Amino acid sequence: MGTHEEQGVARQGFDVADAVPLLLDAQGLVTGWTRGAERLLAYAASEAVGKSVAELLSSEDAARVPGLIERCGREGGWAGLLTALRADRARLRLNVRITSALDTQGPSRWLVLLSELADAPGWDMSRDTLEQMVARSPVGIAIVDTDLRYVWSNAALGRFGGGPPPHRLGLRLADIQPGLDSESIEAQMRQVLATGEAIVGYEHVGHARSAPLRETAHMMSFTRLDDGHGHPTGVYYTVEDVTDRHRARQRLALLDRAGEHIGRTLDITRTAQELAEVAVPGLADLVTVDLLESVLRGGEPASGPPRDDDPMPLRRAGQRSLLESVPEAVVAIGERVRYPTGSPPLRSLRTARSWREEKLDPLAEAWAEHARGGQAAIFLELGLHSVMIVPICARGVTLGLTTFFRRHRQEPFEEDDLHLAEDLVSRAAVCVDNARRYTRERDAALVLQRSLLPHRLPEQEAVEVSACYRPADELTGLGGDWYDVIPLSGARVALVVGEVPGHGIDAAAAMGQLRTAVRTLAALDLPPEEVLAHLDDLVARSAREEGGDTDGEEAAVAQSVGSGCVYVVYDPVDGTCTMAAAGHPAPAVVMPDGSVAFVDLPQGPPLGVGGPPFESVELALAAGSTLALHTDGLLAGGVDWTMDADRNRLRQALEGRTTSLDLHCRTVVDALVPARPHDDVALLMARTRVLGTEQVADWDLPADPAAVADARKTASRQLAEWGLEELAFTTELVVSELVTNAIRYATGPIRLRLIRERALFCEVYDGGATAPHLRHPRTTDEGGRGLLLVSQFTQQWGTRFVPEGKIIWAEQPLTDPLA
Repeated sequence: MGTHEEQGVARQGFDVADAVPLLLDAQGLVTGWTRGAERLLAYAASEAVGKSVAELLSSEDAARVPGLIERCGREGGWAGLLTALRADRARLRLNVRITSALDTQGPSRWLVLLSELADAPGWDMSRDTLEQMVARSPVGIAIVDTDLRYVWSNAALGRFGGGPPPHRLGLRLADIQPGLDSESIEAQMRQVLATGEAIVGYEHVGHARSAPLRETAHMMSFTRLDDGHGHPTGVYYTVEDVTDRHRARQRLALLDRAGEHIGRTLDITRTAQELAEVAVPGLADLVTVDLLESVLRGGEPASGPPRDDDPMPLRRAGQRSLLESVPEAVVAIGERVRYPTGSPPLRSLRTARSWREEKLDPLAEAWAEHARGGQAAIFLELGLHSVMIVPICARGVTLGLTTFFRRHRQEPFEEDDLHLAEDLVSRAAVCVDNARRYTRERDAALVLQRSLLPHRLPEQEAVEVSACYRPADELTGLGGDWYDVIPLSGARVALVVGEVPGHGIDAAAAMGQLRTAVRTLAALDLPPEEVLAHLDDLVARSAREEGGDTDGEEAAVAQSVGSGCVYVVYDPVDGTCTMAAAGHPAPAVVMPDGSVAFVDLPQGPPLGVGGPPFESVELALAAGSTLALHTDGLLAGGVDWTMDADRNRLRQALEGRTTSLDLHCRTVVDALVPARPHDDVALLMARTRVLGTEQVADWDLPADPAAVADARKTASRQLAEWGLEELAFTTELVVSELVTNAIRYATGPIRLRLIRERALFCEVYDGGATAPHLRHPRTTDEGGRGLLLVSQFTQQWGTRFVPEGKIIWAEQPLTDPLA
């Protein structure tokens, strides 16, 4: 017998399941050959069968064969190291085991298992040691004939069912293990007999008769035994219990799936539902996820386990069952869950400890308070027999609990299942907590965003407007897209769409600052390119003054750098439209006939980054044309990111016919933007109107003080035609003061215009370049009260400059202001 060290080498170097088998008769002649032996020793079956095994060994080991055969007959087998001589004369060191293979149809035979082992010392083994390593091996070994009847098996095979080796002889697998899926196993044997190709690593999953409630897994390998003519004589196969390995692999696969599918969004309820869906059916038949109401609102639950007097309101956030209708659940998603005091779910929630019950009392009432037909359901009615409850805890805070039930699978939950459930829930808990924190921040940002966008669009008659805003998904966060409609003097209107880079509260705050600045500049009646120029100076100057400090309000200022904006002014009197852009997509125009064109608008640099001056373009629009101003998120969903492809997508969406502008606006957004876009989207659509001659009247006036009286009379007659006689006194006063100022202080031609829209606009044009200003005269002053009177008798007044001069205007409501 060899040393303990040599025996250790042999033990480590031999795998019964992977060993190459062959058969010898009682005299040591080869009677059965396999393709594995052919690959190992390079002899074909016709060359090896019939030879003495000594002819396959080196000369020194060949001399030992008679003694080994005698020893096998005396001790029932042998194990050790031998050196084989391959057909190509190469020497091969082998780990060899020989055991008796009794055959009911003939004399004794020997099963030889060969395993290559390079550079190992020679050794010998006693019968007792051989029995421990082969006969008592955890690997079951058997040989069946071509009818799939057992001719030999080792004792280890009995552990897998079917009794000891003598009871198997002459029987088939279905005879000795009727409850086993023998058809699939015998199908593998038949395939090996038919093809001669070995099947290695076939995994069979089922339930053993000794443990019908526990799923088991066995790894099986099949090898055909051939005679000297290459004809099959039987199948050699091995069986190894890999249940633990199989279950570990299933657990790892489930955890990997959890990592891929849980927490893909920052939506709390979706995350809870993802947890339930991942656990069914891999771990449980029914999973429910209940979260504290404060968590669902994004609130901060109390740290540590809840107190005994804490009511702990819970709501069902997710659930999944093997049955599509989830009949076992007694609470629907979104409903409040009420557990009786002292019930296992509440105990688990209060203590933050998991709980497992292998077998539920079938007559006990289900914990959630409910009623079915006036009676509480019992676990037997719901079909639930085993349960695990795992609290959802993250960062020392209890967020809720997850309950796992088994219904169809009869195997109860074990301790390993509880550990797996805890790992699963702990991963999901971090995602739920992240979603909770984000929900709170997102809700705050959304409230800020909504409060800074127009609550309703102002009343005006220049255009019919509709707007649609869609926030970004929860992973990206809210952005700073915005829009505005600003009524201007002379019945004109300003249309604005812009976006601030970045996401979150800072972007929303920056958007609010820009919108306020634009409305302030719009009140000055500046041309679009000048509005953008002043806005660009404001953003750049604010960023320089803050010097990189991004705390508080300064963060919003810094975030404004790089913002985009398009500013459009439409005049319904003559149908002209003037626009300019700062790093922003040009608007599209839908013609009255439904065709779509894109404005060739010079692109200025984004706000605050510097660059060439802004330029504007002017175009005439027919009544019924629709301007579509949008942020770049509207076209971010396309696969082809070229400008032409983006415009084609937008053109197709805008060409669709709808019954209303509001519906058209929503339809365009739905067609181009997913429900949860990566970037937020703003779309402002404005259908133009043109004021008719019955709403506009104008007159050229001479630069003569006597023309003031004629102007008052002319305006009074026009008001009578419009049915606005009650405004005559105020209008005559306004016309008198404005025309007098133009004649006295300005140069060039003078023109008076009245516009009847939602209000009455009185405009006086002259060729001067100086703007009048309001004075507050003293009681002793004899003049300087003209504009003061105008400001007192009208809603508002102002001055705007045009290329040929300036216009002084005043606006008054269509009802008598004195009334």
